[in-house]
Amino acid sequence: MDLIVLDRDGVINEDSPEYIKSIDEWRPIKGSLDAIARLNQAGFHVAVASNQSAVGRGLINTEMLTSIHEHMHKQVVAHGGAIDAVFFCPCTPESGCSCRKPEPGLMLEILKRTRTKAHEVMCIGDSLRDLQAAERAGMQPVLVRTGNGSQTEQELDGSAEVPVYDSLAHAVDAILAARKAESER
Repeated sequence: MDLIVLDRDGVINEDSPEYIKSIDEWRPIKGSLDAIARLNQAGFHVAVASNQSAVGRGLINTEMLTSIHEHMHKQVVAHGGAIDAVFFCPCTPESGCSCRKPEPGLMLEILKRTRTKAHEVMCIGDSLRDLQAAERAGMQPVLVRTGNGSQTEQELDGSAEVPVYDSLAHAVDAILAARKAESER
């Protein structure tokens, strides 16, 4: 299975230091929904892995989070794409939870449920914890500059060999171009 795992806030939709607490606050990043559709059209399955500590902090309940995810699904479908599954950790950073990124629990669960080999999966995120969770699970981390990505890129300081793109749309351009070049060999 060709699988790509995406972080949600800062990759698919705009992030907020106040958290995304309602459907009205969920706003897609320009080109992200079309990028997901292009991945699907090229044969990729898409899963989302997201820390959602707003639940653990009591800022939203799981019903509201489900409504936000249903809205995200509908928006992606309206652009001709699909998200196969959304995995989230509702815990706060202080909880010590094994599924909260940078821990690899969410990623390992995705691999288990999809029966996919880790080294075959790209994980696109905007934060250091996204990259660390991907690496710890054996996935290929990819950074986008949207959300917290520009700051994360500065933290990397060129020391890590992680591909960096301006946005999800640009990352998908590169992924699809590499796939096309590979098939033409």
